[in-house]
Amino acid sequence: MGKVTVAVAVIGGATVCAAAALVLRHRMRMSNQCVKPDDILKELEEKCATPSSKLKQIADAMTVEMHAGLASEGGSKLKMLVSYVDNLPTGDEQGVYYALDLGGTNFRVLRVQLAGKSGIEFQEFAEVSIPPQLMVGTSEALFDYIAAELAKFVAGESEKFRLPPGRQRELGFTFSFPVLQLSIDSGTLIRWTKGFSIGEMVGKDVVAELTKAMERQGVDMRVSALVNDTVGTLAGGRYDNKDVFIAVILGTGSNAAYVERAQAIPKWHGPHPKSGEMVINMEWGNFRSSHLPLTEYDNTLDAESLNPGEQIFEKMISGMYLGEIVRRVLYRMANEAALFGDTVPPKLKTQFILRTPEMSAMHHDTSPDLKVVGNILQDVLEIPNTTLSTRKIVVEVCNVIATRGVRLAAAGILGILKKTGRDTVKDNEVPKTVIAMDGGLYEHYKEYRHCVNNTLNELVGDELAKHIKLIHSEDGSGIGAALLAASHSQYI
Repeated sequence: MGKVTVAVAVIGGATVCAAAALVLRHRMRMSNQCVKPDDILKELEEKCATPSSKLKQIADAMTVEMHAGLASEGGSKLKMLVSYVDNLPTGDEQGVYYALDLGGTNFRVLRVQLAGKSGIEFQEFAEVSIPPQLMVGTSEALFDYIAAELAKFVAGESEKFRLPPGRQRELGFTFSFPVLQLSIDSGTLIRWTKGFSIGEMVGKDVVAELTKAMERQGVDMRVSALVNDTVGTLAGGRYDNKDVFIAVILGTGSNAAYVERAQAIPKWHGPHPKSGEMVINMEWGNFRSSHLPLTEYDNTLDAESLNPGEQIFEKMISGMYLGEIVRRVLYRMANEAALFGDTVPPKLKTQFILRTPEMSAMHHDTSPDLKVVGNILQDVLEIPNTTLSTRKIVVEVCNVIATRGVRLAAAGILGILKKTGRDTVKDNEVPKTVIAMDGGLYEHYKEYRHCVNNTLNELVGDELAKHIKLIHSEDGSGIGAALLAASHSQYI
């Protein structure tokens, strides 16, 4: 009987404690005059504000960092990596070339048939998801998986793509992570981003690792060009339009590349290329400035990430993080302002459970009762029966975070225009500048895409805006890699 009495007492005590906690929480809310979700939303809007004046300060800071990064290695948070691409595609390229585009949680394998001035005669691709465990496993396991999929792709090709005896297949390798390029076909990994974390790979030549994996998988193929996805997008854009000078990726991650004058790269100690130009891979995701409108949500996300203190700009503007920032805001609203009732929905506590595609779908919901928002809250976060007013607040949170991100991206583009002198009228002439854009965020998030154009026009003014054009270079990074493999073929 004594044990039963003790057990009952323990259970009773736990019940009393739980009840007391609920009462305490209720009293705290009452003492705070029941903080309202609207209060937190208003505070968010103020902290995420991006007026033109602030964006121009950010653009100026970007330009300063670009100069510093070009002056010396390690001179800036912006790596300003020399790509060794000093000649972009001309349109004369011919033959069958391959591309491997590793840019995030998926990779693509492409086959492209080039027909000179007639353009791309044929192209096909396969897209493969990378199992999460391989993103944090070993370099051998990751590259063996990629090479095995490449082998499947080659094995399934038709007879018309068979190469003559003795001729080796050539591949452009788009590797969308910070790499210190040693030549057009070699480069060592500086660090991982986008959720990858394979420590043993840092400092290794990524082309050598892929080549060894292809040999293990029986794939007879040579990597002719190692390029970043942004450099590939620039090459793909230039193939179609001679006025393309800048490329920007807005997808899982974010980056930019542009054509720089060789004499404006003090850290370049080799002979100047005949073209007088060099493509620079900025690695702008690592940009940071005191002018960036960082919030508590950004700071905690960064602190809990795989790379704290790094990729701050990317964490504010790219697809991998936007949905997670929204989740953190909604969690605070649920916890402090009872947005979803007296208890915090358990699923809302799970990091990265709310992805940017769901955020985009909610942001784009135009139904009278915001049915899409309600369904996503129910299906993803298991929050049923939300009111229309609650759904409206969720949409506003999505709008604030997306708008801040895209306006910051536009400020980054303005920084590049300033650095290259394409933001002013010279000798009564304005250089025509076409910017090749790619990435799932830009392609699929309609509000985001429209806001990039509108913000850039706002920053440069109506007159200059007439001479600046953004184009969607669909799959530009993959096609561009194949084009660069062609222009750097061993058989030329």
